[in-house]
Amino acid sequence: MDGYGPSEAARRTGFSLDTLRYYERIGLLSGVGRTSGGRRVFTDDDLSWLFLFRCLRDTGMPIAQMRRYADLARAGEHTSHERHALLAEHARRTEEQIRLLQRQYDHLREKISFYERVHQSA
Repeated sequence: MDGYGPSEAARRTGFSLDTLRYYERIGLLSGVGRTSGGRRVFTDDDLSWLFLFRCLRDTGMPIAQMRRYADLARAGEHTSHERHALLAEHARRTEEQIRLLQRQYDHLREKISFYERVHQSA
């Protein structure tokens, strides 16, 4: 067998088998090959897509936008400007989220420091 079975693809990408099936069912991941026995075989290209989906999902991109990106990519090079815009907008939203998380983290650290000072003086 050339490629990766579902369990190996799941292990390498960190997705569950259910998620791999779901992504395939909704068309996010397309063209996954099959053995003569009908077992799915994931290629390095499939894993590359899955690693991208992991990044997009982990940074909060909605499935609908992930599907839009995948559809555009499959449509060909003439969609590169739209793909670029989609990713740039997502990166902008991700940067905003990072700034918010940093402010919340700083606040949390201030509270922890406060309690450490309280406990040291007790």
